[in-house]
Amino acid sequence: MTTEPREGVEITVDGRVVKVDDQGASLLDVLRDQLGITSVKDGCSPQGQCGCCTVLIDGQPRVSCVTPVRRVRGREITTVDGLDTSVADKWAEAFYSTGGSQCGFCTPGIICRFEGLRARGVDHQNRDAAAKALQAHLCRCTGWQTIVDAWSAFGEESHVRPASTSNDSERRAEIEGRSSQLVDPSVALGRGGFADDTAPEDSLIAVRMADDSGWAVAESRSVALREAGKVQGRRTTGEWGSPLEIPPGDWDLTLATTWVEPAYLETDASWCVPGGNPVSPIANGGAFGAKTSSEVGDVARRLADQHGRPVRVIYTREDAVRNGPKRPPMAAGLRRDGSGVIRVAATPGIDDAIHSVLPDVQVDEIEVAGPPTSANVRGAGWAEAVVLSAGLRGEVGWIDSPSGGSAMASVRPDGSIEIEVRCGSHLDEVVLRSYCIGAAHMALSWVTSESLSVDPHGEVHDLTIRSFGVLRAVDTPTITVQIHEDEGPAVNGSDAVFAAVAAAVWLDLGLPSRWPHTL
Repeated sequence: MTTEPREGVEITVDGRVVKVDDQGASLLDVLRDQLGITSVKDGCSPQGQCGCCTVLIDGQPRVSCVTPVRRVRGREITTVDGLDTSVADKWAEAFYSTGGSQCGFCTPGIICRFEGLRARGVDHQNRDAAAKALQAHLCRCTGWQTIVDAWSAFGEESHVRPASTSNDSERRAEIEGRSSQLVDPSVALGRGGFADDTAPEDSLIAVRMADDSGWAVAESRSVALREAGKVQGRRTTGEWGSPLEIPPGDWDLTLATTWVEPAYLETDASWCVPGGNPVSPIANGGAFGAKTSSEVGDVARRLADQHGRPVRVIYTREDAVRNGPKRPPMAAGLRRDGSGVIRVAATPGIDDAIHSVLPDVQVDEIEVAGPPTSANVRGAGWAEAVVLSAGLRGEVGWIDSPSGGSAMASVRPDGSIEIEVRCGSHLDEVVLRSYCIGAAHMALSWVTSESLSVDPHGEVHDLTIRSFGVLRAVDTPTITVQIHEDEGPAVNGSDAVFAAVAAAVWLDLGLPSRWPHTL
Protein backbone atom coordinates (compact mmCIF):
# COMPACT_ATOMS: atom_id res chain seq x y z
CA MET A 1 0.00 0.00 0.00
CA THR A 2 1.49 3.31 -1.10
CA THR A 3 0.62 6.15 1.26
CA GLU A 4 3.56 8.55 0.92
CA PRO A 5 4.91 8.87 -2.62
CA ARG A 6 7.57 11.54 -3.08
CA GLU A 7 5.16 13.88 -4.87
CA GLY A 8 1.42 14.01 -4.62
CA VAL A 9 -1.65 15.45 -2.97
CA GLU A 10 -1.92 15.76 0.79
CA ILE A 11 -5.30 14.92 2.28
CA THR A 12 -6.61 13.76 5.64
CA VAL A 13 -8.32 10.38 5.52
CA ASP A 14 -10.03 8.98 8.61
CA GLY A 15 -7.99 11.25 10.84
CA ARG A 16 -4.65 10.45 9.24
CA VAL A 17 -2.71 12.90 7.05
CA VAL A 18 -1.47 11.10 3.93
CA LYS A 19 0.19 12.12 0.70
CA VAL A 20 -1.28 10.28 -2.27
CA ASP A 21 -0.35 9.99 -5.91
CA ASP A 22 -2.59 11.95 -8.29
CA GLN A 23 -2.01 10.86 -11.91
CA GLY A 24 -5.57 11.91 -12.74
CA ALA A 25 -7.03 9.47 -10.24
CA SER A 26 -10.41 9.86 -8.59
CA LEU A 27 -10.79 9.98 -4.84
CA LEU A 28 -12.34 6.50 -5.05
CA ASP A 29 -9.25 5.13 -6.83
CA VAL A 30 -6.99 6.63 -4.19
CA LEU A 31 -9.05 5.33 -1.26
CA ARG A 32 -9.29 1.79 -2.59
CA ASP A 33 -6.11 1.20 -4.54
CA GLN A 34 -3.57 3.42 -2.75
CA LEU A 35 -4.90 3.37 0.80
CA GLY A 36 -6.57 -0.05 0.79
CA ILE A 37 -9.91 1.21 2.16
CA THR A 38 -12.27 -1.34 0.62
CA SER A 39 -15.41 -0.25 2.45
CA VAL A 40 -15.74 2.39 -0.28
CA LYS A 41 -17.37 0.56 -3.19
CA ASP A 42 -17.62 1.08 -6.94
CA GLY A 43 -21.02 0.19 -8.39
CA CYS A 44 -21.32 2.47 -11.44
CA SER A 45 -17.79 2.71 -12.84
CA PRO A 46 -17.71 5.81 -12.42
CA GLN A 47 -20.99 7.61 -13.07
CA GLY A 48 -21.72 9.17 -9.69
CA GLN A 49 -25.10 7.44 -9.76
CA CYS A 50 -25.18 4.51 -7.31
CA GLY A 51 -23.93 6.16 -4.11
CA CYS A 52 -21.84 3.14 -3.08
CA CYS A 53 -18.66 5.24 -2.95
CA THR A 54 -20.15 8.00 -0.76
CA VAL A 55 -17.82 9.44 1.85
CA LEU A 56 -17.87 12.55 4.02
CA ILE A 57 -15.77 15.47 2.73
CA ASP A 58 -15.44 18.02 5.50
CA GLY A 59 -18.53 16.41 7.00
CA GLN A 60 -20.69 16.55 3.85
CA PRO A 61 -21.71 13.39 1.94
CA ARG A 62 -20.13 13.25 -1.52
CA VAL A 63 -19.61 10.54 -4.12
CA SER A 64 -15.91 9.83 -4.51
CA CYS A 65 -15.89 8.12 -7.91
CA VAL A 66 -16.33 11.37 -9.86
CA THR A 67 -14.32 13.53 -7.45
CA PRO A 68 -10.73 14.10 -8.71
CA VAL A 69 -8.37 13.68 -5.80
CA ARG A 70 -6.70 17.00 -6.59
CA ARG A 71 -10.05 18.68 -5.79
CA VAL A 72 -9.87 17.55 -2.15
CA ARG A 73 -6.32 18.72 -1.46
CA GLY A 74 -6.05 19.68 2.22
CA ARG A 75 -9.59 18.54 3.01
CA GLU A 76 -10.79 15.97 5.53
CA ILE A 77 -12.17 12.71 4.16
CA THR A 78 -14.13 10.34 6.40
CA THR A 79 -15.12 6.88 5.25
CA VAL A 80 -17.35 4.53 7.22
CA ASP A 81 -14.11 3.10 8.67
CA GLY A 82 -13.24 6.49 10.12
CA LEU A 83 -16.48 7.05 12.01
CA ASP A 84 -16.31 7.01 15.78
CA THR A 85 -16.40 3.34 16.79
CA SER A 86 -19.50 3.74 18.91
CA VAL A 87 -21.34 5.44 16.02
CA ALA A 88 -20.27 2.83 13.48
CA ASP A 89 -21.34 0.05 15.85
CA LYS A 90 -24.78 1.63 16.27
CA TRP A 91 -25.24 1.83 12.51
CA ALA A 92 -24.08 -1.75 12.07
CA GLU A 93 -26.51 -2.93 14.72
CA ALA A 94 -29.38 -0.90 13.25
CA PHE A 95 -28.92 -2.45 9.80
CA TYR A 96 -28.42 -5.92 11.26
CA SER A 97 -31.51 -5.71 13.46
CA THR A 98 -33.82 -4.53 10.67
CA GLY A 99 -32.47 -6.61 7.78
CA GLY A 100 -31.34 -3.37 6.11
CA SER A 101 -28.21 -5.01 4.73
CA GLN A 102 -28.13 -8.20 2.69
CA CYS A 103 -25.01 -8.24 0.52
CA GLY A 104 -23.74 -5.05 2.18
CA PHE A 105 -22.31 -3.48 -0.96
CA CYS A 106 -24.36 -0.29 -0.88
CA THR A 107 -24.65 0.26 2.87
CA PRO A 108 -21.26 1.88 3.71
CA GLY A 109 -22.16 4.74 1.39
CA ILE A 110 -25.70 4.90 2.76
CA ILE A 111 -24.38 5.08 6.31
CA CYS A 112 -22.21 8.06 5.33
CA ARG A 113 -25.28 9.66 3.77
CA PHE A 114 -27.27 9.04 6.96
CA GLU A 115 -24.43 10.52 9.00
CA GLY A 116 -24.88 13.67 6.95
CA LEU A 117 -28.55 13.68 7.96
CA ARG A 118 -27.63 13.16 11.62
CA ALA A 119 -25.20 16.08 11.48
CA ARG A 120 -28.07 18.28 10.30
CA GLY A 121 -30.16 17.21 13.27
CA VAL A 122 -32.81 15.34 11.28
CA ASP A 123 -35.04 13.30 13.58
CA HIS A 124 -34.69 9.54 13.27
CA GLN A 125 -38.47 9.17 13.10
CA ASN A 126 -38.52 11.29 9.95
CA ARG A 127 -38.70 8.44 7.47
CA ASP A 128 -39.55 10.75 4.59
CA ALA A 129 -36.25 12.60 5.00
CA ALA A 130 -34.35 9.32 4.99
CA ALA A 131 -36.14 8.11 1.86
CA LYS A 132 -35.45 11.41 0.13
CA ALA A 133 -31.75 11.20 1.02
CA LEU A 134 -31.66 7.72 -0.55
CA GLN A 135 -32.41 9.21 -3.98
CA ALA A 136 -28.64 9.55 -4.31
CA HIS A 137 -28.24 5.79 -3.85
CA LEU A 138 -29.20 2.47 -5.37
CA CYS A 139 -29.91 -0.75 -3.48
CA ARG A 140 -31.00 -3.85 -5.36
CA CYS A 141 -31.35 -6.32 -2.48
CA THR A 142 -33.55 -4.91 0.25
CA GLY A 143 -36.36 -2.97 -1.40
CA TRP A 144 -35.45 0.14 0.62
CA GLN A 145 -37.96 -0.32 3.42
CA THR A 146 -35.59 -2.09 5.78
CA ILE A 147 -32.92 0.56 5.11
CA VAL A 148 -35.33 3.27 6.20
CA ASP A 149 -36.15 1.03 9.18
CA ALA A 150 -32.44 1.08 10.01
CA TRP A 151 -32.44 4.90 9.98
CA SER A 152 -35.27 4.86 12.53
CA ALA A 153 -33.65 2.11 14.61
CA PHE A 154 -30.28 3.86 15.04
CA GLY A 155 -29.25 3.86 18.69
CA GLU A 156 -32.55 2.36 19.90
CA GLU A 157 -31.97 -0.35 22.50
CA SER A 158 -35.31 -1.93 21.62
CA HIS A 159 -33.99 -2.77 18.16
CA VAL A 160 -30.79 -4.45 19.27
CA ARG A 161 -30.83 -8.17 18.61
CA PRO A 162 -28.15 -10.60 19.73
CA ALA A 163 -25.75 -11.99 17.20
CA SER A 164 -26.91 -15.41 16.05
CA THR A 165 -25.56 -18.26 18.13
CA SER A 166 -26.26 -20.72 15.32
CA ASN A 167 -26.04 -20.78 11.56
CA ASP A 168 -29.76 -20.10 11.16
CA SER A 169 -29.36 -16.54 9.82
CA GLU A 170 -26.77 -17.51 7.26
CA ARG A 171 -28.67 -20.66 6.31
CA ARG A 172 -31.77 -18.60 5.56
CA ALA A 173 -29.74 -16.02 3.62
CA GLU A 174 -28.02 -18.75 1.60
CA ILE A 175 -31.36 -20.38 0.80
CA GLU A 176 -32.78 -17.09 -0.45
CA GLY A 177 -29.64 -15.85 -2.22
CA ARG A 178 -28.52 -19.28 -3.49
CA SER A 179 -24.93 -18.60 -2.51
CA SER A 180 -22.91 -18.58 0.69
CA GLN A 181 -23.83 -15.50 2.74
CA LEU A 182 -22.44 -13.71 5.76
CA VAL A 183 -25.05 -12.30 8.16
CA ASP A 184 -23.42 -10.10 10.77
CA PRO A 185 -23.45 -6.45 11.85
CA SER A 186 -20.09 -5.97 10.10
CA VAL A 187 -21.69 -6.60 6.69
CA ALA A 188 -23.36 -3.17 6.75
CA LEU A 189 -19.89 -1.62 7.14
CA GLY A 190 -18.76 -3.19 3.85
CA ARG A 191 -16.97 -6.21 5.29
CA GLY A 192 -18.89 -8.93 3.46
CA GLY A 193 -15.83 -10.28 1.65
CA PHE A 194 -16.49 -9.21 -1.93
CA ALA A 195 -14.13 -10.60 -4.53
CA ASP A 196 -12.46 -7.32 -5.46
CA ASP A 197 -11.95 -6.40 -1.78
CA THR A 198 -9.79 -9.44 -1.07
CA ALA A 199 -7.22 -9.21 -3.88
CA PRO A 200 -3.50 -9.10 -2.99
CA GLU A 201 -2.03 -5.58 -2.82
CA ASP A 202 0.46 -6.28 -5.61
CA SER A 203 -2.22 -7.36 -8.09
CA LEU A 204 -2.29 -6.05 -11.61
CA ILE A 205 -5.66 -4.70 -12.76
CA ALA A 206 -7.35 -5.95 -15.93
CA VAL A 207 -10.21 -4.12 -17.65
CA ARG A 208 -11.96 -5.19 -20.86
CA MET A 209 -11.00 -3.02 -23.86
CA ALA A 210 -13.73 -0.68 -25.05
CA ASP A 211 -13.67 -2.32 -28.49
CA ASP A 212 -13.77 -5.82 -26.93
CA SER A 213 -10.41 -6.64 -28.53
CA GLY A 214 -8.92 -7.94 -25.28
CA TRP A 215 -7.95 -6.75 -21.82
CA ALA A 216 -5.95 -3.73 -20.70
CA VAL A 217 -3.63 -4.74 -17.86
CA ALA A 218 -2.01 -2.07 -15.68
CA GLU A 219 -0.66 -1.36 -12.22
CA SER A 220 -3.73 0.67 -11.20
CA ARG A 221 -7.41 0.79 -12.00
CA SER A 222 -7.34 4.38 -13.24
CA VAL A 223 -4.56 3.58 -15.70
CA ALA A 224 -6.26 0.37 -16.84
CA LEU A 225 -9.49 2.28 -17.51
CA ARG A 226 -7.61 4.86 -19.59
CA GLU A 227 -5.73 2.24 -21.55
CA ALA A 228 -8.95 0.32 -22.17
CA GLY A 229 -10.53 3.44 -23.66
CA LYS A 230 -13.40 3.40 -21.19
CA VAL A 231 -15.64 6.44 -20.90
CA GLN A 232 -18.54 7.15 -18.62
CA GLY A 233 -21.73 5.36 -19.58
CA ARG A 234 -24.68 7.04 -21.19
CA ARG A 235 -28.45 6.97 -21.18
CA THR A 236 -30.19 7.00 -24.52
CA THR A 237 -33.12 9.16 -25.53
CA GLY A 238 -34.18 6.46 -27.98
CA GLU A 239 -36.93 4.04 -27.09
CA TRP A 240 -37.12 0.42 -28.09
CA GLY A 241 -39.79 -1.79 -26.58
CA SER A 242 -40.16 -5.54 -26.62
CA PRO A 243 -37.96 -7.18 -29.27
CA LEU A 244 -40.74 -9.71 -29.89
CA GLU A 245 -44.23 -9.08 -31.23
CA ILE A 246 -47.28 -10.70 -29.66
CA PRO A 247 -48.25 -13.69 -31.84
CA PRO A 248 -51.23 -13.04 -34.13
CA GLY A 249 -54.42 -14.72 -32.95
CA ASP A 250 -57.72 -14.38 -31.13
CA TRP A 251 -56.38 -14.25 -27.59
CA ASP A 252 -58.01 -13.74 -24.22
CA LEU A 253 -54.76 -12.47 -22.70
CA THR A 254 -51.59 -10.96 -24.12
CA LEU A 255 -48.31 -9.78 -22.64
CA ALA A 256 -45.01 -8.59 -24.08
CA THR A 257 -42.00 -7.99 -21.86
CA THR A 258 -38.80 -6.18 -22.78
CA TRP A 259 -35.14 -6.30 -21.84
CA VAL A 260 -34.40 -5.63 -18.18
CA GLU A 261 -31.07 -5.46 -16.33
CA PRO A 262 -30.47 -7.58 -13.18
CA ALA A 263 -28.60 -4.53 -11.84
CA TYR A 264 -26.59 -6.24 -9.13
CA LEU A 265 -24.36 -3.59 -7.63
CA GLU A 266 -20.99 -5.32 -7.43
CA THR A 267 -20.01 -5.75 -11.05
CA ASP A 268 -18.30 -9.01 -11.97
CA ALA A 269 -14.86 -9.23 -10.38
CA SER A 270 -12.34 -11.95 -9.66
CA TRP A 271 -8.64 -12.37 -8.99
CA CYS A 272 -6.14 -15.18 -9.25
CA VAL A 273 -2.52 -15.88 -8.47
CA PRO A 274 -0.30 -17.66 -11.00
CA GLY A 275 -1.11 -21.37 -10.99
CA GLY A 276 -4.01 -20.85 -8.59
CA ASN A 277 -7.79 -21.02 -8.67
CA PRO A 278 -9.72 -17.79 -9.24
CA VAL A 279 -11.91 -16.27 -6.54
CA SER A 280 -15.62 -16.61 -7.26
CA PRO A 281 -17.28 -13.43 -8.55
CA ILE A 282 -20.47 -14.30 -6.67
CA ALA A 283 -19.00 -13.55 -3.22
CA ASN A 284 -21.47 -12.28 -0.59
CA GLY A 285 -24.42 -11.93 -2.90
CA GLY A 286 -26.13 -14.23 -5.38
CA ALA A 287 -26.51 -11.54 -8.11
CA PHE A 288 -30.02 -12.96 -8.67
CA GLY A 289 -28.54 -15.82 -10.68
CA ALA A 290 -26.80 -13.56 -13.18
CA LYS A 291 -23.13 -14.25 -12.37
CA THR A 292 -23.14 -18.03 -12.60
CA SER A 293 -21.59 -18.00 -16.09
CA SER A 294 -19.30 -14.98 -15.68
CA GLU A 295 -16.03 -15.11 -17.59
CA VAL A 296 -13.96 -13.06 -15.11
CA GLY A 297 -12.60 -16.02 -13.15
CA ASP A 298 -11.23 -17.77 -16.24
CA VAL A 299 -9.77 -14.51 -17.50
CA ALA A 300 -8.08 -13.86 -14.13
CA ARG A 301 -6.47 -17.31 -14.17
CA ARG A 302 -5.22 -16.89 -17.75
CA LEU A 303 -3.81 -13.41 -17.20
CA ALA A 304 -2.17 -14.34 -13.89
CA ASP A 305 -0.36 -17.21 -15.55
CA GLN A 306 0.59 -14.98 -18.47
CA HIS A 307 1.99 -12.13 -16.35
CA GLY A 308 3.39 -14.20 -13.49
CA ARG A 309 1.62 -11.97 -10.94
CA PRO A 310 -1.78 -11.85 -9.24
CA VAL A 311 -4.35 -10.21 -11.51
CA ARG A 312 -7.65 -8.57 -10.59
CA VAL A 313 -10.20 -8.70 -13.40
CA ILE A 314 -12.96 -6.11 -13.14
CA TYR A 315 -16.05 -5.54 -15.20
CA THR A 316 -17.07 -1.92 -15.52
CA ARG A 317 -20.80 -1.19 -15.36
CA GLU A 318 -20.79 -0.92 -19.15
CA ASP A 319 -19.30 -4.43 -19.37
CA ALA A 320 -21.89 -5.88 -17.01
CA VAL A 321 -24.74 -4.35 -19.00
CA ARG A 322 -23.47 -5.45 -22.39
CA ASN A 323 -22.15 -8.88 -21.46
CA GLY A 324 -24.05 -9.97 -18.36
CA PRO A 325 -27.03 -12.32 -18.87
CA LYS A 326 -30.59 -10.96 -18.86
CA ARG A 327 -33.96 -12.62 -18.32
CA PRO A 328 -35.21 -13.51 -21.82
CA PRO A 329 -37.88 -11.16 -23.20
CA MET A 330 -41.10 -12.81 -24.32
CA ALA A 331 -44.42 -12.10 -26.03
CA ALA A 332 -47.47 -14.24 -25.28
CA GLY A 333 -50.98 -14.75 -26.56
CA LEU A 334 -53.15 -17.09 -24.48
CA ARG A 335 -56.66 -18.50 -24.50
CA ARG A 336 -58.77 -18.91 -21.42
CA ASP A 337 -58.01 -22.66 -21.29
CA GLY A 338 -54.26 -22.04 -20.96
CA SER A 339 -53.39 -22.85 -24.55
CA GLY A 340 -51.71 -20.38 -26.86
CA VAL A 341 -48.30 -19.27 -28.06
CA ILE A 342 -45.35 -17.78 -26.20
CA ARG A 343 -42.50 -16.34 -28.20
CA VAL A 344 -39.31 -16.07 -26.17
CA ALA A 345 -35.68 -15.22 -26.79
CA ALA A 346 -33.91 -18.53 -27.36
CA THR A 347 -32.45 -19.59 -24.01
CA PRO A 348 -31.39 -23.05 -22.77
CA GLY A 349 -33.91 -24.31 -20.20
CA ILE A 350 -36.54 -21.64 -20.80
CA ASP A 351 -38.96 -24.02 -22.54
CA ASP A 352 -39.05 -26.33 -19.51
CA ALA A 353 -39.49 -23.40 -17.12
CA ILE A 354 -42.54 -22.12 -19.00
CA HIS A 355 -44.09 -25.56 -19.47
CA SER A 356 -43.78 -26.32 -15.75
CA VAL A 357 -46.65 -23.83 -15.26
CA LEU A 358 -48.37 -23.68 -18.66
CA PRO A 359 -48.07 -27.18 -20.14
CA ASP A 360 -50.46 -26.54 -23.03
CA VAL A 361 -48.78 -23.51 -24.60
CA GLN A 362 -46.63 -23.62 -27.69
CA VAL A 363 -43.21 -22.16 -26.90
CA ASP A 364 -41.38 -20.68 -29.87
CA GLU A 365 -37.76 -19.89 -29.11
CA ILE A 366 -36.52 -17.13 -31.39
CA GLU A 367 -33.01 -15.87 -31.95
CA VAL A 368 -33.04 -12.24 -30.85
CA ALA A 369 -30.21 -9.78 -31.34
CA GLY A 370 -29.10 -8.44 -27.98
CA PRO A 371 -27.19 -9.27 -24.81
CA PRO A 372 -26.98 -12.89 -23.61
CA THR A 373 -29.94 -14.40 -21.80
CA SER A 374 -30.12 -17.03 -19.06
CA ALA A 375 -32.78 -19.17 -17.43
CA ASN A 376 -30.77 -18.84 -14.19
CA VAL A 377 -31.87 -15.23 -13.69
CA ARG A 378 -34.43 -15.02 -10.90
CA GLY A 379 -37.57 -16.94 -11.91
CA ALA A 380 -36.91 -16.57 -15.64
CA GLY A 381 -39.72 -18.17 -17.64
CA TRP A 382 -41.41 -19.67 -14.61
CA ALA A 383 -42.35 -16.30 -13.09
CA GLU A 384 -43.75 -14.98 -16.39
CA ALA A 385 -45.81 -18.16 -16.78
CA VAL A 386 -47.13 -17.81 -13.22
CA VAL A 387 -48.13 -14.21 -13.92
CA LEU A 388 -49.93 -15.22 -17.12
CA SER A 389 -51.71 -18.05 -15.31
CA ALA A 390 -52.91 -15.65 -12.61
CA GLY A 391 -54.11 -13.27 -15.31
CA LEU A 392 -56.19 -16.03 -16.89
CA ARG A 393 -57.74 -16.88 -13.49
CA GLY A 394 -58.26 -13.25 -12.55
CA GLU A 395 -56.68 -13.81 -9.13
CA VAL A 396 -53.29 -14.53 -7.61
CA GLY A 397 -54.05 -17.20 -5.02
CA TRP A 398 -51.23 -19.13 -3.43
CA ILE A 399 -48.29 -19.52 -5.79
CA ASP A 400 -45.95 -22.48 -5.37
CA SER A 401 -42.39 -22.02 -6.60
CA PRO A 402 -40.16 -24.83 -7.96
CA SER A 403 -37.99 -24.46 -4.83
CA GLY A 404 -40.89 -25.39 -2.53
CA GLY A 405 -41.95 -22.02 -1.12
CA SER A 406 -45.42 -20.54 -1.49
CA ALA A 407 -46.64 -16.96 -1.45
CA MET A 408 -49.72 -14.85 -1.94
CA ALA A 409 -49.83 -11.09 -2.55
CA SER A 410 -52.33 -8.29 -2.94
CA VAL A 411 -52.24 -4.59 -3.70
CA ARG A 412 -54.33 -2.46 -1.34
CA PRO A 413 -56.33 0.63 -2.44
CA ASP A 414 -53.60 2.91 -1.05
CA GLY A 415 -50.98 1.13 -3.20
CA SER A 416 -49.37 -0.79 -0.34
CA ILE A 417 -48.49 -4.43 -0.91
CA GLU A 418 -49.42 -7.26 1.45
CA ILE A 419 -47.58 -10.56 1.28
CA GLU A 420 -48.05 -13.94 2.91
CA VAL A 421 -45.31 -16.55 2.61
CA ARG A 422 -44.77 -20.19 3.58
CA CYS A 423 -41.26 -21.60 3.23
CA GLY A 424 -40.71 -24.12 6.01
CA SER A 425 -38.88 -23.14 9.16
CA HIS A 426 -38.19 -19.41 8.93
CA LEU A 427 -34.84 -19.87 10.75
CA ASP A 428 -34.39 -16.10 11.05
CA GLU A 429 -37.49 -13.96 10.59
CA VAL A 430 -35.55 -10.71 10.14
CA VAL A 431 -33.50 -12.15 7.29
CA LEU A 432 -36.49 -13.81 5.64
CA ARG A 433 -38.58 -10.65 5.84
CA SER A 434 -35.78 -8.61 4.27
CA TYR A 435 -35.46 -10.97 1.32
CA CYS A 436 -39.23 -11.03 0.79
CA ILE A 437 -39.45 -7.23 0.80
CA GLY A 438 -36.55 -7.08 -1.63
CA ALA A 439 -38.26 -9.59 -3.95
CA ALA A 440 -41.50 -7.59 -3.77
CA HIS A 441 -39.69 -4.38 -4.71
CA MET A 442 -37.96 -6.11 -7.63
CA ALA A 443 -41.29 -7.47 -8.90
CA LEU A 444 -43.05 -4.11 -8.63
CA SER A 445 -40.14 -2.42 -10.38
CA TRP A 446 -40.10 -5.08 -13.13
CA VAL A 447 -43.77 -4.62 -13.98
CA THR A 448 -43.96 -0.83 -13.71
CA SER A 449 -40.66 0.87 -14.44
CA GLU A 450 -37.70 -1.24 -15.53
CA SER A 451 -36.45 -1.49 -19.09
CA LEU A 452 -33.18 -1.57 -21.00
CA SER A 453 -32.95 0.08 -24.41
CA VAL A 454 -31.60 -2.41 -26.94
CA ASP A 455 -31.85 -1.47 -30.61
CA PRO A 456 -32.95 -3.90 -33.36
CA HIS A 457 -29.30 -4.69 -34.07
CA GLY A 458 -28.78 -5.85 -30.49
CA GLU A 459 -26.72 -2.89 -29.28
CA VAL A 460 -27.42 -1.83 -25.69
CA HIS A 461 -27.89 1.93 -25.39
CA ASP A 462 -28.67 2.34 -21.69
CA LEU A 463 -25.29 2.14 -19.95
CA THR A 464 -25.86 4.16 -16.78
CA ILE A 465 -27.18 2.51 -13.67
CA ARG A 466 -29.93 5.12 -13.29
CA SER A 467 -31.27 4.33 -16.77
CA PHE A 468 -32.41 0.83 -15.78
CA GLY A 469 -35.58 2.15 -14.13
CA VAL A 470 -35.12 0.59 -10.68
CA LEU A 471 -37.72 2.10 -8.34
CA ARG A 472 -36.39 4.61 -5.82
CA ALA A 473 -37.12 4.58 -2.12
CA VAL A 474 -39.49 7.55 -2.45
CA ASP A 475 -41.51 5.66 -5.08
CA THR A 476 -41.78 2.37 -3.19
CA PRO A 477 -45.02 1.72 -1.28
CA THR A 478 -45.25 0.12 2.14
CA ILE A 479 -44.71 -3.64 1.97
CA THR A 480 -45.95 -5.89 4.78
CA VAL A 481 -44.96 -9.54 5.14
CA GLN A 482 -46.82 -12.22 7.08
CA ILE A 483 -44.69 -15.32 7.58
CA HIS A 484 -46.51 -18.60 8.19
CA GLU A 485 -44.40 -20.99 10.25
CA ASP A 486 -44.26 -24.48 8.75
CA GLU A 487 -42.95 -27.67 10.24
CA GLY A 488 -41.04 -28.67 7.13
CA PRO A 489 -37.43 -27.89 6.26
CA ALA A 490 -36.51 -24.35 5.23
CA VAL A 491 -36.92 -23.65 1.49
CA ASN A 492 -36.64 -20.54 -0.65
CA GLY A 493 -39.57 -18.18 -0.15
CA SER A 494 -38.56 -14.99 -1.95
CA ASP A 495 -38.90 -16.43 -5.47
CA ALA A 496 -42.55 -17.23 -4.80
CA VAL A 497 -42.96 -13.70 -3.42
CA PHE A 498 -41.39 -12.26 -6.57
CA ALA A 499 -43.89 -14.04 -8.83
CA ALA A 500 -46.87 -13.40 -6.55
CA VAL A 501 -46.23 -9.67 -6.32
CA ALA A 502 -45.67 -9.35 -10.08
CA ALA A 503 -49.01 -11.10 -10.65
CA ALA A 504 -50.81 -8.98 -8.06
CA VAL A 505 -49.46 -5.71 -9.48
CA TRP A 506 -50.34 -6.71 -13.05
CA LEU A 507 -53.88 -7.60 -12.03
CA ASP A 508 -54.22 -4.36 -10.10
CA LEU A 509 -53.12 -2.38 -13.18
CA GLY A 510 -55.80 -4.05 -15.28
CA LEU A 511 -53.59 -6.54 -17.17
CA PRO A 512 -51.84 -4.14 -19.59
CA SER A 513 -50.35 -5.99 -22.53
CA ARG A 514 -46.87 -4.47 -22.33
CA TRP A 515 -44.32 -4.08 -19.56
CA PRO A 516 -43.17 -1.85 -18.09
CA HIS A 517 -46.50 -0.15 -17.43
CA THR A 518 -45.83 3.08 -15.57
CA LEU A 519 -47.74 3.58 -12.34
